[in-house]
Amino acid sequence: MPVAIITGASKGLGEALALALAERGWDLVLDARDPVPLAEAAGPLSAHGTRVTALPGDVTDAAHRAELVAAAWRLGGVDLLVHNASALGAEPLVPLEELPLDGLRRALEVNLVAALGLVQEALPLLRAAPAGAVLAVSSDAAAEAYPTWGGYGASKAALDQLAAVLAVEEPGLRVWSVDPGDMATDLYAAAVPDDDGPRPAPASVVPAFLRLLDERAASGRYAAPALLEERR
Repeated sequence: MPVAIITGASKGLGEALALALAERGWDLVLDARDPVPLAEAAGPLSAHGTRVTALPGDVTDAAHRAELVAAAWRLGGVDLLVHNASALGAEPLVPLEELPLDGLRRALEVNLVAALGLVQEALPLLRAAPAGAVLAVSSDAAAEAYPTWGGYGASKAALDQLAAVLAVEEPGLRVWSVDPGDMATDLYAAAVPDDDGPRPAPASVVPAFLRLLDERAASGRYAAPALLEERR
């Protein structure tokens, strides 16, 4: 069975993607900082016959990243690495004038540095996989200038560039950076708590991610809403 590592998998998009892959027979290594919701998310997945290893921890910790990859190796390797864990830098978001520099450092560490660290740790297994792939969850804030989203957007823009360079350096892999679009997530609620407008559930955009896997699309940056629209 193929094996995926998914960070930030206790809720939102990470949890929805884990469920979709479990339903397809994938084995999973799941990460999140809080062990309770991670266990709650991982528990039902075994009903699909999938093997699940849930490892609570912080992706900025090198030892935790090594533990994730070692767990995947025990399941058979790494076919897909999904970097979904994210930090905002400030909750709620604030203008750049007020953005705490320690918050910006945290966003960069989680959204960018940890992503590269996990890729470096997993590269030997990804290269050995028949169809190794890296999926970095980006944001429209990486490409558009929205007030208060500067720190988070900068970290995601850097993640996009990292993914683009990785794709050039590792032509045998597929490397996708995906903007999932608007979603109802705890991250968005923390970012803009006063905005209670209706938003799509994370599960509604998962078919866009599955399309990339099914078609083994060319490496590059994609927007989930566009992938879904093209499929209609």
